[in-house]
Amino acid sequence: MKLEKTVSTALLIGVSALLLTLPACQKQEGPAEKAGKEMDKAVEKVGQQIEKAGESVQDAAKDAKK
Repeated sequence: MKLEKTVSTALLIGVSALLLTLPACQKQEGPAEKAGKEMDKAVEKVGQQIEKAGESVQDAAKDAKK
């Protein structure tokens, strides 16, 4: 009985320590990473606008052929 209790206690302590230390391992974003993400968003928006403009040009060209 005593061995089981000791093993259970050791496992509980080990799991608790693991659960407490894992969140500390997560990498924090620095200012460069944040700026890079904002640039990615901006480039994506520009790409979408270029696609819309291209579609408008194609539609205008189709209308001109009619």
